[in-house]
Amino acid sequence: MQKPYNVLFLCTGNSARSIMAEAILNFKGRPNFIAHSAGSHPSGTVRPEALKQIGAARMSAEGYRSKNWDEFAKPGAPPMDFVFTVCDNAANEVCPVWPGQPMTAHWGVPDPAAVQGTPEQIERAFREAFMILDRRIALFLCLPLSTLDQLAIKKEIDRIGKQ
Repeated sequence: MQKPYNVLFLCTGNSARSIMAEAILNFKGRPNFIAHSAGSHPSGTVRPEALKQIGAARMSAEGYRSKNWDEFAKPGAPPMDFVFTVCDNAANEVCPVWPGQPMTAHWGVPDPAAVQGTPEQIERAFREAFMILDRRIALFLCLPLSTLDQLAIKKEIDRIGKQ
């Protein structure tokens, strides 16, 4: 069996979208993928609404924390095979140099944490973000990574980010 692919989901605050993506891929992608998440300016807390969506999908909502992306750029960090930005702010920031030159793509998802409104409107925003990430990750998991060359993989993950 080939080693699992390491995937890093990035967002500015690492409190909602990147955490949900980490949970989805760790649930649906095992044993072939190990997902991580981080932020350029982590909030220090994980949004309870994100944990609620994770739990509602019957995934473990335990152990998630908001962390800085520097954690994954220093020596001893797991080498990343894929790095996905899930917010527009992180996509426009200067990212650290990732050891091993992983495949990168931007999968922009509207920020549910920025939604103001009734509790129902906020919950809907988190549910919609979760569903977008779930769909994109499902498509990503369908790619025959072992048979595609790097350019074909890059084109496909960029295409997925536009869906």
